[in-house]
Amino acid sequence: MVFAGLDIGSRSMELVLLHEGQVVEWRKSDTGYDPLGQAAGIMEGLSWDSLVATGYGRKLLAQNVEATVITEIQAHAIGARHLFPDCRTILDIGGQDSKAMALLPNGKISRFEMNDRCAAGTGKFLEFMASGLSQPLDEFGAFALSGQPGVSINSMCTVFAETEATSLMAKGCQANDIALALHHSVVRRSLSMLKRVGLNPPVVFTGGVARNPCMVRLLEQDLATKLQVPEQPEMTGALGAALYGASKAEAHLTASSADHAAGRPYRG
Repeated sequence: MVFAGLDIGSRSMELVLLHEGQVVEWRKSDTGYDPLGQAAGIMEGLSWDSLVATGYGRKLLAQNVEATVITEIQAHAIGARHLFPDCRTILDIGGQDSKAMALLPNGKISRFEMNDRCAAGTGKFLEFMASGLSQPLDEFGAFALSGQPGVSINSMCTVFAETEATSLMAKGCQANDIALALHHSVVRRSLSMLKRVGLNPPVVFTGGVARNPCMVRLLEQDLATKLQVPEQPEMTGALGAALYGASKAEAHLTASSADHAAGRPYRG
């Protein structure tokens, strides 16, 4: 059987196909202003036996396509635990939200926090600031790592932080030093969330921002621990959704086999 997981986020969507426990296909697309249209495009030409959707657009998709839905928290916990079976804490920073999750030893979620009310501490914040400093987003982390400490950004509000950055540039501060300070401000926000849920290593870092080398280094320095980062960190939610579908199918198969062995009609 083939199991599909689709994570429809506010800025991007990811699709994973599983067959016999292995990823056989993965795709990524911008969400844009037509998530259903984009979802149709990313799924074009593919087939599956089960589709599980997660992310902001999961309910909208399920109204138009046969799909099971699970929360982003569930999906990321399942995906991260599959990739790193010993993980106890997950930090996910996406385009417009960030999440911190604490897991029990058995992988169940014990506590989580989610910031989805403002851009502070998210990929959107870094994208906005990269543009303000005339840096390509995919190079912003490396650019920040070339900066020197000593500059501070105190506001986590995107608008006020931009004002602070502009003021610092007017005072002659180097752009890469300001970029480093901006990354530190996102890290501070992330650490606060992690501490509130209960920080226990190993810590898995997921979401598109996990590709940012400055974020990884600063978090590792402040946490005094090595982060576990998936090879495709933005795909973790979609992977978890596909794995959820596979686990449900396996549970149904096990129940059916047990009923058959006992001479009972399958309970479905």
